[in-house]
Amino acid sequence: MEEQETLLGDIRVLDLTDEKGVYCTKLLADLGADVIKIERPGGDPMRNIGPFFHDEPDPEKSLYWFHFNTSKRGITLNLETPDGREVLKKLAKTADVLVETFPPGHLEQMGLGYQALREQNPRLVLTSITPFGQTGPYRDFEGSDLIAQAMGGLMYIAGYLEDPPYRLYGSQAYHSASVLATVGTMIALYVRELTGEGQQVDVSLQEAVSMAMETAMQAYDIKGEIRRRASRPPVIPGIGLYECQDGHVSSFIVAGAGAGWDVIVDWMDSEGMAGDLKDPKWDELWGLVSNFRLLMALASDPQKLMARLEQFGHINEIFTAFLKSRTKGEIYDSAAERRIMITPVQTPRDLVESPQLAALGYFVDVEHPALGATLKYPGAPYELPETPWQIHRRAPLIGEHNFEIYEKELGFTREELAILKQEGII
Repeated sequence: MEEQETLLGDIRVLDLTDEKGVYCTKLLADLGADVIKIERPGGDPMRNIGPFFHDEPDPEKSLYWFHFNTSKRGITLNLETPDGREVLKKLAKTADVLVETFPPGHLEQMGLGYQALREQNPRLVLTSITPFGQTGPYRDFEGSDLIAQAMGGLMYIAGYLEDPPYRLYGSQAYHSASVLATVGTMIALYVRELTGEGQQVDVSLQEAVSMAMETAMQAYDIKGEIRRRASRPPVIPGIGLYECQDGHVSSFIVAGAGAGWDVIVDWMDSEGMAGDLKDPKWDELWGLVSNFRLLMALASDPQKLMARLEQFGHINEIFTAFLKSRTKGEIYDSAAERRIMITPVQTPRDLVESPQLAALGYFVDVEHPALGATLKYPGAPYELPETPWQIHRRAPLIGEHNFEIYEKELGFTREELAILKQEGII
């Protein structure tokens, strides 16, 4: 992989994160920072998170670990021992940033709090990611991604009123916090360039989630309304998910969003699948389903809605059968030609084979010699032509860079390392 000039090539980061902050350090590493992932002897618990390469559970085959630890070097160190904590202090003297996800006060109890580290390295930026922040009545509460989504308000607007609130898939609270932690760290590094002083960046999962609540803030700013979960919508033809030959498509056919039902019925008729929808008796209904305001008014009038449900059901049945007879690609291409708002629901395989993502060079091949394989990774979250994002290396094996960092960079002798290993410190 050809190396280019990097944005953070002169920055060293110590990574003491779990799932709450591992994406933050990945973002810094892929921007060129020398991120040293510090694991307990035997390996980080995140190595046990699946899925696994070839579905073989193994701490050196976790695809989760692979993805979130690209471009990092890795060492082992037991911080529960006095000698391990002294080693971390030596590392901190050489670092620009330390990112951690311990409970508030935990580092202080080990003699590794920000003030203690600052005495040795006044330029150090300490970024702390916790469920509820370093202060306040909840600071000592534990919290998972689920709890953060609930306490941050996101679950209040997720789902339908008839169902319990939904938790969004994919550790959204952890990722939101990691993104904000990255931004905060970069700002602190910029300030350090102006003042020469580091500082502590305090990131709360709860606050991060509250900052990422879809259009909740805009809804209040613009309309003066508090976003709430809505009732499950009635079956309205052309709005929602539809099955097709090889998966699903998402349809959103409303006025002002592309072509209307006249174009759709003509399309179905050209394929001999319009049924009786060309009959003039439907003209009044096309005017209704093509007007979003009328539809919303109808949805709030149960009596009028019930009178229309049978007609809606008939149209939807014909539309459903039409889409089910075609593939996602066929539907998308034909709909796009007609300016009809229907898009494929992409699977992971669809994304890997996407011609658009291929044209952007989004996916990146990363070699894994120990596996005898080259794996395809998600690529850049942004484009920086002059100092590009880049995966510089695969995720580290357990203790892979112990010798390189401890002996070559910190000056430990072979004998000292042997003792540290024998005592379970590295």
